[in-house]
Amino acid sequence: MTPGARAAAAIAALDRILAGDAVEKVLTGWGRSSRYAGSGDRAAVRDIVYDCLRCKRSFAAMGGAESGRGLVLGAARAAGVETLWFDGSTHGPAPVGDEPGQDPQGLAALDCPEWLAPRLRAALGDGFDATLQALRHRAPVFLRVNLRKTDLPGAIEALAREEIAAVVHPLSKTALEVTGNARKVQNSKAYTEGLVELQDAASQAVTDAVPLISSQRVLDLCAGGGGKALALAARADVALWAHDANPRRMADLPARAARADVRISITDNPDKSAPYDVILTDVPCSGSGSWRRDPQGKWGLSESQLADLCQLQAEILTRAAALTAPGGCIAYVTCSLLRAENEEQITAFLAVHPDWQLTENRRFSPLQGGDGFGFFLVKRK
Repeated sequence: MTPGARAAAAIAALDRILAGDAVEKVLTGWGRSSRYAGSGDRAAVRDIVYDCLRCKRSFAAMGGAESGRGLVLGAARAAGVETLWFDGSTHGPAPVGDEPGQDPQGLAALDCPEWLAPRLRAALGDGFDATLQALRHRAPVFLRVNLRKTDLPGAIEALAREEIAAVVHPLSKTALEVTGNARKVQNSKAYTEGLVELQDAASQAVTDAVPLISSQRVLDLCAGGGGKALALAARADVALWAHDANPRRMADLPARAARADVRISITDNPDKSAPYDVILTDVPCSGSGSWRRDPQGKWGLSESQLADLCQLQAEILTRAAALTAPGGCIAYVTCSLLRAENEEQITAFLAVHPDWQLTENRRFSPLQGGDGFGFFLVKRK
């Protein structure tokens, strides 16, 4: 595909996404229906679409419209490739006429939703501008080294044999940042043989902070795809259960656990195995700390949805408390930057649970390289 053809494909995809379709559904459907597009073409179109979603407000200003064409035109102008993408070629978009554009100002330049700006300023303080700028750019690719099977130098060497470059990252003792050929990772032997897993560095740091002792009973109450459960299982010989309200999210967890040489019991009713010494609650949240990976979520979040999420988080904390053994603890985790989902949530929990106390409180910022996370450890007295 020519640069113009890639731009045209991105414009068509973005028009559907702006109309309400899910970004992954649109891109997957386009890839399957476009047999002429090679892997490099599919990756390039995906990159354009995600860049446009991360920078929707600023690119719309530069391109003169919040439409597929306006966003891609804004992206082209930002990158200095306007005449390359809009060259009037057969399969490309129409050439640029007198379409207006302007430099984005204020919150538009930061690609920040208006209604969230006060909440983010309250949470981020002096780091507001820098953090929002970081969220406008693609997230690094991180790997978690499975210390059950290798060490960091061994993993780096195994990846290098397949021309994948990686370096140690300081956020976690198991974290590597991929610096070359990231798209080769999932087909590499290091990955398929369980030496490494794809996992954000801050997500790894969060699981590092969960206190574990061999023989403990541990529950990952909101396991999702199971990345944190795998990380916990690799750290200590504990009895570990994984649960999620949507069990389909954990469909490939048994295979991943076998590949990593760890044991995880999947349960549809965590009450049966209660009480637990440690419960990880990686709760559903706004995802504001990981907008680089899910930019559609940034623009789709509403005040009512945030209120519903906060209510659900409170309910999950209450449920976890009922499943925790005397002297046990809950690790409350969000990939959110907002105080309503972090400090305020824990303050409200402790106000109605006087037999619990906060023992640790940590924040991870995108400025540290990984995603934004909140981590709070509360212990039953």
